[in-house]
Amino acid sequence: MSYDTKNLRNVALLGHPGSGKTSFTECMLFEAGDIQRIGSVEEKNTQSDYTNIEKERGNSIFASLTHAEWKDSKINILDTPGFDDFIGEVVSALKVADTGLVVLNAQNGVEVGTELIWDYVERFETPCLFVINQLDTEKADYDATLQQAQDRFGEKVIPVQYPVETGVGFSKIIDALRMVMYVFPDGGGKPEKHDIPASEMQRAQEMHNALVEAAAENDEGLMERFFDEGTLTEEELTEGLRIAIAHQDIFPVFISSAIRNMGSGRIMGFINDVCPSPADRPAARLVGTDEKLACDSNAETTVFVYKTMTEPQVGLVSYFKVYAGTLKTGDELVNQKNQTTERFGQIFIAEGKNREPVTELKAGDIGVTVKLKNTHTNNTLDEKGTDIQIDPIHFPEPRIREAVQPMSANDMEKLYKALHQIEEEDPTLIVEQNATLKQTILHGQGQLHLDLIKYRIEKVHNVTMEFTKPRISYRETITRSADSMYRHKKQTGGAGQFAEVHLRVEPYTDGMPDPDGLSVRKKEVEELPWGGKLAFYWCIVGGSIDAKYSNAIKKGLLQRMEEGPLTGSHCQDIRVSIYDGKMHSVDSNDMAFMLASKHAFRTAFKEAAPQLLEPIYKLEILCSDDSLGDIMGDLQTRRAIIMGMDSDGHYQKITAHVPLAELYEYSNRLRSLSQGRAKFHQEFLEFQSVPHDLQAELMKAHEEELSEA
Repeated sequence: MSYDTKNLRNVALLGHPGSGKTSFTECMLFEAGDIQRIGSVEEKNTQSDYTNIEKERGNSIFASLTHAEWKDSKINILDTPGFDDFIGEVVSALKVADTGLVVLNAQNGVEVGTELIWDYVERFETPCLFVINQLDTEKADYDATLQQAQDRFGEKVIPVQYPVETGVGFSKIIDALRMVMYVFPDGGGKPEKHDIPASEMQRAQEMHNALVEAAAENDEGLMERFFDEGTLTEEELTEGLRIAIAHQDIFPVFISSAIRNMGSGRIMGFINDVCPSPADRPAARLVGTDEKLACDSNAETTVFVYKTMTEPQVGLVSYFKVYAGTLKTGDELVNQKNQTTERFGQIFIAEGKNREPVTELKAGDIGVTVKLKNTHTNNTLDEKGTDIQIDPIHFPEPRIREAVQPMSANDMEKLYKALHQIEEEDPTLIVEQNATLKQTILHGQGQLHLDLIKYRIEKVHNVTMEFTKPRISYRETITRSADSMYRHKKQTGGAGQFAEVHLRVEPYTDGMPDPDGLSVRKKEVEELPWGGKLAFYWCIVGGSIDAKYSNAIKKGLLQRMEEGPLTGSHCQDIRVSIYDGKMHSVDSNDMAFMLASKHAFRTAFKEAAPQLLEPIYKLEILCSDDSLGDIMGDLQTRRAIIMGMDSDGHYQKITAHVPLAELYEYSNRLRSLSQGRAKFHQEFLEFQSVPHDLQAELMKAHEEELSEA
């Protein structure tokens, strides 16, 4: 069945691990009649956590798509993982959702996973409801959880419901919007409606008045009626709340027990009646233009792929949202990324791992297709003749890096192939094949994220692999001037090899004066591929070396600078002046001068007070007051220089400069120090000198490595 845009609701379930998102999804599907029995995470039979690894671990790892038909509407449900390591799944779900359903555990209040996710809710400007779940548990505390939510997320958090009692006796919900009490049977299920007891009427009326006032604030006409009559009709109240929620002016709070199926039906009714449809949300931002794309099923078709996965026996599965127009089976759309044409031979709506074929999906709906040949996450596909691209999902930068290698050298090619396949599916993973470090390095969101990659490589692709510590990309330079010469002479019968090169090396900076005592004939400043410069000065007077050999000499220098004399790292910011030498009319050639320049450079470099440089990163940490001292103390052990401290909303912000060598596994350490309540961002700043004792250690390690080779 195809649903009109106004009858669609796209809802992302958000929250900390263990808050009950997957169980709540089961309740929604059961209430809608889509499933006949509510599954559980413990029994490993839920609709959304259907992959083997999710069943094995007992928590969500992927954002799964299900749907429920409610009254005349279709509610697309995106059940997202709570672990921050899988934040990419949350971000992609928020991209296509029109409402967020933030689930809080009444035993634990507002937990760190919810705090971290809220940053993305604000970034996407997503309308949200809160659900205080697990009120049937012994340690449930509704009032404390509500207070924490209001303290953390502001006065816009306004309760709609509250429990008469919590814990094992939880069975009655006061609904201040409808001014009714829902009474549930012992095992949960469909409630009966009762009048609110006199003992609860004052509290319920105060909550109702707060909701009426919040609804009236967004409409002058409603505000006038509110002042004149002191209340609003149910229709007026619904319309006012619809506007307030759509503009993120109110975040209503509901309550539930997902395990016992209490409260989900009322929340689904609210989503249907009050929450925004895709047509009620702001038009989509486009790439390269100030224009925006309205969600209109009568427009030309535009589809955005927000997620891709590979399934056994199926291949590539693409999850998409129809941003405009109506997508029909057999439609051919143009991928704006690579200009290839893709045919949508089959269109499905999803129920977890199960898929139901449909003939069309209208603007605002979310669907699935298979076997798109050249389409991946963040690609926009348009009708032919249309040239627009939806603003892509901006995924968070990696926070952890690990080198990876197969247990058997014979599996290297299989490992690369598997990694790049996973990289296409997971935009938060970056696979770097670093020729300089001679390592394949994975950049991910956290250790759990990379452990999942390892699991998939070993279980799905049958390649055994291990993580190793990634090497550091050091640089080598010099701090003073030094002269050297080298004569290359080789005679093996017939034509031999001969070249003699005299050179001077100096630290190079832009605009520095020419070298003393030398007559500069030619200057070349080479931008090195790895950063920094080589300044090559030709200072030969009298023809002791023919100018035709200058390129060979420079080539020898560049080759030597690729693997510096100290640790085999790249050299940079050096001026080399060639001022004397000798050649032979028969035995001199390019190869001889390349070898001579290499040896002369190596000798001069070691005499010019060489210095090893290390990459320094700017680190910005957001943490709570409670963990500030521990985090500062840990930074001191990492050779960090604290640049400043400031407050940033609910966080303390620390800015520090830290060597990359000291940031290995920092994500895990920060999580431990802050109980998961801190986050950080890092970016390359500059290269700085390595301390003398550390330089000596690194040089010794390099010499040992060469001797073992």
